[in-house]
Amino acid sequence: MDSQGDEVSKKGKVCVDSKGLMKTPCSQIHIIEANELYDVLFAKSAMQIVGITGTNGKTTTAAIIYSILLDLGYKVALLGTRGFFANDKQIRQKGLTTPGLLELYEDLCIAQEESCDFFIMEASSHAIEQERVAGLKFALKILTNITSDHLDYHKSIEEYRRVKNSFFEGEGAKLLNADEPHARCADKEAFYYGVEKRGHLNVSAYALESGIDAHIVWQHKNEVDKSAIEAHLYGKHNLYNILAGIAGVKILTHTSLESIAATLGNFGGVGGRMEVVHTKPLVIVDFAHTHDGMKQIFESFRHQKLAVVFGAGGDRDKSKRPKMGACAAYYAHKIYITSDNPRTESPQSIIDDILNGIERSERVCVEINRKEAIHRALDELADDEVLLILGKGDEDYQIIGTQKIHFDDREVVRDYFKKSNASK
Repeated sequence: MDSQGDEVSKKGKVCVDSKGLMKTPCSQIHIIEANELYDVLFAKSAMQIVGITGTNGKTTTAAIIYSILLDLGYKVALLGTRGFFANDKQIRQKGLTTPGLLELYEDLCIAQEESCDFFIMEASSHAIEQERVAGLKFALKILTNITSDHLDYHKSIEEYRRVKNSFFEGEGAKLLNADEPHARCADKEAFYYGVEKRGHLNVSAYALESGIDAHIVWQHKNEVDKSAIEAHLYGKHNLYNILAGIAGVKILTHTSLESIAATLGNFGGVGGRMEVVHTKPLVIVDFAHTHDGMKQIFESFRHQKLAVVFGAGGDRDKSKRPKMGACAAYYAHKIYITSDNPRTESPQSIIDDILNGIERSERVCVEINRKEAIHRALDELADDEVLLILGKGDEDYQIIGTQKIHFDDREVVRDYFKKSNASK
């Protein structure tokens, strides 16, 4: 045994990150598995954990469930892209979608101290693959959708789908999108929600012209429950997020649909997710950073003239870039291609990859500087057009090289109109 191993034996350390410890067996060292740690810390806890995975919609779905449960009188914690919250208080700022295992367990302990009934969390594909959610006892697992993303890490779409679907193995209730063709779940007791295909929660009618208005029906065993819903959100993709949220709360609490629907008016959406930054002309900022995510946003405004500002992240999946370009070319009549977070990759190289999916024309503008690209788009925006600024959402930074600088799409837009109004 090496010197570090000797020190462990003598002083009784519990956890040391060292491969050298395994060279020689030592009966005095006990390696604690994740499920053992969970049982020790939370064996007597009544707090129910809800995990949400999917390519798009995790953050909004998690926020909807969090908001509804709080309005129904429960104590709730929320962990995800926007940070860590407990009972409407922000405990920690933004970080990884799903933190490391020890930090996650620390958050669970805080939620337990706050007497939370539910712990709502996003589960990224990286976290599932790296076992950052290992050992957790989920009361409910939810799938939003599975499209293409993170192929720089997972290497193939098949592997990415496998990882996402692996989350739905094991115990606990499952809730899946019935309209997602790549969803796989062997649990015959799994719940489903859908718009096109029938599930346990279905839509009998809906309208998306000004927000979301729908009539929904819940059917499970001998129970049939109906309600009308209204929400201040845009787009069919948000209809799916709402259905996932309502079905999740229904499964967890058995509350009537009418009582759940009554709380939706209090949910104003998530910052940087279809966020209206200006009206007349309409300017919207969204986090969409895949071609499927972009398509969902475009479809929400398919009857209007669209202008779009977007880029793609550097040192990340390159295969999605031309697809994003092709998607923009199909829907938008003005396209402004710029930088997102180029990181250590050449911004022009990233833009060239995007342009591979677009037939160059006068409607395509290339401007590496994101602020200048937004300004030009605003300068050229007509009153009857909608400007979509995509990719960064509520991020308040831009990563250029190895530097992280302050940058917020929403601030750029607000400052532009503030100066424009002052000069009139």
